[in-house]
Amino acid sequence: MSEMMGTESGQSMEKSVKQDMLPPLSHAHLNKLKKTKGHIVIDNVTVDYGKGVLAVKDANLEIQPGEFVCLLGPSGCGKSTLMNTVASFVKPTSGTVTVDGERVKKPGLDRGMVFQQHSLFPWKTVCDNVAFGPLMAKKGKVEAQSIARTFVEMVGLSAYENSFPGMLSGGMKQRVGIARALANYPNVLLMDEPFGALDAQTRAMMQENLLQIWGEFGISVIFVTHDIDEAVFLADRVVVMSASPGRLIADIKVDLPRPRKASMVTSSAYVETKKKCMELIRSESLRAFELQSSKT
Repeated sequence: MSEMMGTESGQSMEKSVKQDMLPPLSHAHLNKLKKTKGHIVIDNVTVDYGKGVLAVKDANLEIQPGEFVCLLGPSGCGKSTLMNTVASFVKPTSGTVTVDGERVKKPGLDRGMVFQQHSLFPWKTVCDNVAFGPLMAKKGKVEAQSIARTFVEMVGLSAYENSFPGMLSGGMKQRVGIARALANYPNVLLMDEPFGALDAQTRAMMQENLLQIWGEFGISVIFVTHDIDEAVFLADRVVVMSASPGRLIADIKVDLPRPRKASMVTSSAYVETKKKCMELIRSESLRAFELQSSKT
């Protein structure tokens, strides 16, 4: 009996893993949607919430079209705040943010957002969740549904397009979130620790899935994380932030070829880049702990 239960458990786990894996993308899609826009300039941005809460200080960062940049730093350093100035969810106290030469003043369709929690509408199907953005962009229902099905297929969930979020695994929900963010064909994709709540195995597969989709789109990505391995594996550049108030203290180029493969984590280039990041993060995390202790 126990042997049978073990077999059933193994089959169930294997089925769950397969559901979170993205099948190879159709060659009909490849490079079809590649972007030439997505030039981001963060110019001397400071975010001061008042009452002694200085979240970001004097941030300067330029991201070229199609670059994948990870913001890495200790908890509470202002990573998400800085990214949210690009989304225009947060207004800089001073300084400016521009995307493709236009000053960011409000949220727009040119910037897609993926949150740590999937934020899907539980009463809408997978397809309807993805179609929501195009509908808000004044697309007709037929066109919005067509766009949605294209992106649902792209993230490997065509078999679940009529399912509701409550029927999906965590990784599948985040894939729907990514599809929804891309459905308006943005020039910039903003991702706020989107895989932070996933287990290690699903997280690793989602990272590979994301790179596969990004490689097809050529879209600019700002990806917030506190996970060093995640940052090094995903990014062209890892931008390290200090303990609060968040300052940009290092901009580290990741000299790993693409496409990225799991076997690269043992390469000398990977290990050396990870070591640089670890030294900076350790120093800043200790400083953050000391600052927090001094306030108590």
